[in-house]
Amino acid sequence: MKTIAILLIPLIIVASGCESHEVQPAANAAPPAQDASTSVPGETCVINLDTRRKTFDENLPTIGVILFDDVLMTEVTAPIDVFSKPRENGTRLFNVVTVAETLQPVATESGLRVLPDFTFADCPKLTVLVVPSAYDMTETVRNGEIVRFIKKQNVNSEFTMSNCAGSQLIGESGIADGHKIVTYIGGGKELKEKYPALEVQDDQTISFVEDGKFLSSNGNLASYISALELLEKMSDKEHREFVESYLYLERLTDWGKSQTRPK
Repeated sequence: MKTIAILLIPLIIVASGCESHEVQPAANAAPPAQDASTSVPGETCVINLDTRRKTFDENLPTIGVILFDDVLMTEVTAPIDVFSKPRENGTRLFNVVTVAETLQPVATESGLRVLPDFTFADCPKLTVLVVPSAYDMTETVRNGEIVRFIKKQNVNSEFTMSNCAGSQLIGESGIADGHKIVTYIGGGKELKEKYPALEVQDDQTISFVEDGKFLSSNGNLASYISALELLEKMSDKEHREFVESYLYLERLTDWGKSQTRPK
């Protein structure tokens, strides 16, 4: 088991394209009735999956991040941020994809909308399954489609990583029974009560846990800890250090030294 406590900073890149169209009536046309269906301009969103999927390399390990309503933004973007970086010489190491029940845009708790790359039905085999969380996990844990997907992917995945209250989905699925796990700060007692088969660790002192193929963290910015630890395991220390330098982590650890203060 490893335990680490580090403060980290997120980088977020998500894009989508939507167009809004309002049809203009002909000059001699009768005015439409003013009801709910005609008073608001319609909107369409065009998603080109081919562009994204053409970059998928079947020869590379695949990191898959689950999406669901109100998912915590940093817990989605942190693993994407870390695993999408190529080596210093430009060599790509991983496929990094997002997966949801449907291909509809998913809104994070901050309002940022993310387009899933795959659905649970057509998701490729994942090397790493990343399970994030939401502030309220009640409905998510009750969602049988999400729980079944986690069980299915865990059969073949080399690693399964949960952040924050994503640990509740791990507990609900039963895939990590008998293994050590950590959740968000202050959430350990509830997790232990709900899922006594999990070996819940002290979230007041532990930020990251690794037990076999299962990794977990407190979530939020600590999601970078689990991502970087796993990155080093799947590549090497040199690449981890390159990614950390790319993210300017040293600026955060030397916070006081990097500030310019008025004299």
